Amino acid sequence: MRKPRPRMTKQPAQGEGATPRLHVEKVFRVKPQDEKQANIIKDLAKTNQLDFWYPDATHHVTANMTIDFQVSEKESQSIQSALDQNNMHYEILIHDLQEEIEKQFDVKEDIPGRHSYAKYNNWDKIVAWTEKMVHKHPDMVSRIKIGTTVEDNPLYVLKVGKGDERRKAIFMDCGIHAREWISPAFCQWFVYQATKTYGKNKIMTKLLDRMNFYVLPVFNVDGYIWSWTQNRMWRKNRSKNQNSKCIGTDLNRNFNASWNSFQNTKNPCANIYRGPKPESEKETKAVTDFIRSHLKSIKAYITFHSYSQMLLFPYGYTSKLPSNHEDLDKVAKIGTDVLATRYETRYIYGPIASTYYPTSGSSLDWAYNVGIKHTFAFELRDKGKYGFLLPESLIKSTCKETLLAVKFIAKYILKHTS
Repeated sequence: MRKPRPRMTKQPAQGEGATPRLHVEKVFRVKPQDEKQANIIKDLAKTNQLDFWYPDATHHVTANMTIDFQVSEKESQSIQSALDQNNMHYEILIHDLQEEIEKQFDVKEDIPGRHSYAKYNNWDKIVAWTEKMVHKHPDMVSRIKIGTTVEDNPLYVLKVGKGDERRKAIFMDCGIHAREWISPAFCQWFVYQATKTYGKNKIMTKLLDRMNFYVLPVFNVDGYIWSWTQNRMWRKNRSKNQNSKCIGTDLNRNFNASWNSFQNTKNPCANIYRGPKPESEKETKAVTDFIRSHLKSIKAYITFHSYSQMLLFPYGYTSKLPSNHEDLDKVAKIGTDVLATRYETRYIYGPIASTYYPTSGSSLDWAYNVGIKHTFAFELRDKGKYGFLLPESLIKSTCKETLLAVKFIAKYILKHTS
């Protein structure tokens, strides 16, 4: 007998029949016009189960901000009437979340058995792919196990480049938040393009001859697996929390960068729970230990998230600007301009706190504070039409334009850092 399918999983294989519908979830977009309306949303969040997509928590909600949140069908009626009563401007971005989840998988498999860069790949496929890359390009790719997760899955970094460990390097990570699937897709694309175009593309050849890239294709492995098998909208890792039934820590609030500065990250049931202490999570610890041990060579840190089309730099926990603010601002400006040359996709750029919203304990701020003076976070496509459910048919274009910006940043690092 076939096991029942968990809800909110990947599209069923042909002939398997659709996922059983438990209830319909919706995603709303609201733009409060003033503080009064912003407070109405905060009040609704106290009495209803709202899963914030953007920003990632209620306390960031302010006037004139675009707010996206997911809500169950049961609660959507009362939310709608509350918004109507207060004359608030809103639209329903996604009417049926499960349907959108299934619509994500809109690319046919090219060749069975071959790794597809145009599809979302589950963890098993990504592990097999890391082995394949090392096997195929032994002189350019090596796989380093930097640690394990709470559920004992390996954390793999791929070192890509022709040089030894003393060369300048860039550390890149993807998938720190489980539901942001376009992010690991980009890390795979980057490694694939680096190896495929070496010797053919002038810039890539120069980069790989002179520097190394350390690429962590999936930072939050357990959460990523969970988002494939149990709950597509899962964000945190899967660690158990003392004295709480709620599972998981937000790995991007678990770094030792003003870790204790926001009260609202203290609740283990919150999507942005920071964990019991900085680097309490095995995943965070593995990454920070690896970066610390390679600090001499790592000149830039780039982390990939979604969604909202932004290129961000420090700081998140303060509106104070970093000492090399002008430099970071220039790189981000040109980076977003370069990205737009391919498909005219518009990104905005700036410091996290003012461009996005204030955050504490982020990997970006931590990396900057330990001495890596060029740190950037990409928030990949889109601007909310699909949110975390970007269809596979948009993977390649997203990756192609992002690669242009990453190559520009790498070239800049090669030239301007000592």
